[in-house]
Amino acid sequence: MQEAILETLGTLQRCIQLISIQDLIDMGIIAYVIYRGMKLLKDTSAMRLAKGILIIFAAQIVAESLQLNTVSWILQQVFSFGALFLAIVFQPELRRMLEQLGKGQGQLRKFLTGTEVDVVAIEQCINQTVAACESMSWTRTGALMVFERQERLSEIITTGTRIDAEPSEPLIKNIFFHNSPLHDGALVVRDARLFAAGCVLPLSSNQNLSRDLGTRHRAAVGMSEASDAVLVVVSEETGAISVAIGGMLKRHLSPETLRKILVAELMPEEKEEQPPKRNGFLPRKRNTQAERKGKSK
Repeated sequence: MQEAILETLGTLQRCIQLISIQDLIDMGIIAYVIYRGMKLLKDTSAMRLAKGILIIFAAQIVAESLQLNTVSWILQQVFSFGALFLAIVFQPELRRMLEQLGKGQGQLRKFLTGTEVDVVAIEQCINQTVAACESMSWTRTGALMVFERQERLSEIITTGTRIDAEPSEPLIKNIFFHNSPLHDGALVVRDARLFAAGCVLPLSSNQNLSRDLGTRHRAAVGMSEASDAVLVVVSEETGAISVAIGGMLKRHLSPETLRKILVAELMPEEKEEQPPKRNGFLPRKRNTQAERKGKSK
């Protein structure tokens, strides 16, 4: 028994010695691609299709082992068109994966060429936003705001009207006033300024969203799926405040909860902890406003 264990350990040691750095890099890349693919397909209709493909693949192996020639031939013909079939079925998921790769390059470029964040301006923007959302919630004024972070939303901005104004509660409320020409679109906030209004956002294709969600909420989820932006929605029907981040929608938020989320998502780390020369809003955590006041004392 001991000889068998020692022989197994010796074989394992020889196999490990044969592994080169290139092999480790190769395995790491494949593992990362599989992980990202599974994460991308999680909780989507494509995951069910992927499971179906695995079942067909297992059926082909069983058919070949049992020498079921007709069944095996049919399954082989199905897999011969597999690449084209996958490209058609998984087109939305493949597009999202390519968009994620593009966003990673954009973040690296902004890290190397960006400018320092104005923390005071961001905090002022958050305060004015929360105050405006609280007021619009009481009056049931529909609103949709997009807080741009690392990924630039230039294509979205071109669909609206550029205003490039300092954020203020009256201006935000005036933009979303029912008779305002720009009230029916989204307000994009860039670098702590109200940059463009009346912008058109892509709607989410997620079939699991609640049916009582209107166009604003679906647009917020869709924009958060396609970018790293933080979106704030005020319902025109109920006055409820919601936030969409990464395809997830948090509903029925209080003004104080909205403030905490925006501070956590938009405010950078303390100055001594953050890298120099970063641009725009950073999706990083920092202490709450109460803790910062305590430190200042």
